[in-house]
Amino acid sequence: MIFPDATLGMIGGGQLGRMFTIAARSMGYRVIILDPDPHSPAGRIADQHIQADYHDHAALDMLGDSCVAITSEFENLPVESLSRLQRHCPVHPAPGVLAMAQDRLQEKNFLDEHEFPTVAFYPIQTVDDLEEAMTGLGAPGILKLAHPRYPGHGRHAVATLEEAVEAFREMDEQSCILEERIYVEKRLSVILARSIDGEIAVYPVVENRYRKGILDLSLAPADISTATANATIELACDLADELEYCGVLSTEFLLASDGELLINGITPRPHNSGHYTVDACVTSQFEQQVRMMCGLPPGDTQLLTSVVMTNLLGDLWSHGNPDWEAVFQEPQAKLHLYGKREARPGRKMGHINCLAEDTESALEIATSIRGRLMP
Repeated sequence: MIFPDATLGMIGGGQLGRMFTIAARSMGYRVIILDPDPHSPAGRIADQHIQADYHDHAALDMLGDSCVAITSEFENLPVESLSRLQRHCPVHPAPGVLAMAQDRLQEKNFLDEHEFPTVAFYPIQTVDDLEEAMTGLGAPGILKLAHPRYPGHGRHAVATLEEAVEAFREMDEQSCILEERIYVEKRLSVILARSIDGEIAVYPVVENRYRKGILDLSLAPADISTATANATIELACDLADELEYCGVLSTEFLLASDGELLINGITPRPHNSGHYTVDACVTSQFEQQVRMMCGLPPGDTQLLTSVVMTNLLGDLWSHGNPDWEAVFQEPQAKLHLYGKREARPGRKMGHINCLAEDTESALEIATSIRGRLMP
């Protein structure tokens, strides 16, 4: 086990790194961030910020030599850099898991090979693959880049072969997957922490609502049956075991109209839909991240209150600073800003956790606040 006063490292320094740093430092650890951005949100509050490219061998060796364990902020990092860090100290989650998460086709194949439920899909490498795929689906589909730059990037709904070809060419004929488009009743996620010894602590199932492909609201607990919640959690735990995972893992699910549960994606890190845990649970997902990389047992995941998390995007700053009075006048609302210098449309700048006795009341608070922030 790694105890406080040790130095932990993180490669990546955005808002997730910032919240990790806050958790780690409050627990008594020192934190070093490696990130190329001189204004990195995490680097600004860490004990040390190594400002360097993720491929910089000297910087990676400096980080590795200075830390007793290292984790990653997001999945689209150079796998070879993480492997280099492993020469110095433990790296969790393992680079191989991140490599799979970077490739939608590899991820889908893994799920399929291990008999986890997913929507029907076809690999697309050339225009010729599209005709067979569209015929095989026999229904509208969603064409997705196999290697997206960020969540929600590189996806097109297509109903005909002509639309699929046009979308494929718009994406420069890069490697894609074509998924069956189904009617989704709810989008759910499960966040868990799994130790190196296989001990798992699971948070309640969350319902997620999206706007323009970006997570808009997360409601905890999700309004689903006990049987559905148990089935969702069981699948997430089985997946973590199959991956022999160590760290915080988010699994996104689609609940189809016929009640079938389908795994939609794997995220090997704390997730936007788990930000509610900072204010509404005994242990936050970021404290769990610290615990897992330090070989400690997972903390209690009990939900203390119903909560709705609402994202704050850069659009709110289009006419200057938002009216924060709308937030602070509500005693059950908790504001979290990420310390980013520039607000851009669609960029995640912060979030608000709205607490209440039930999710319906929490949603009313969130809706009221947002109505005032966005006149």
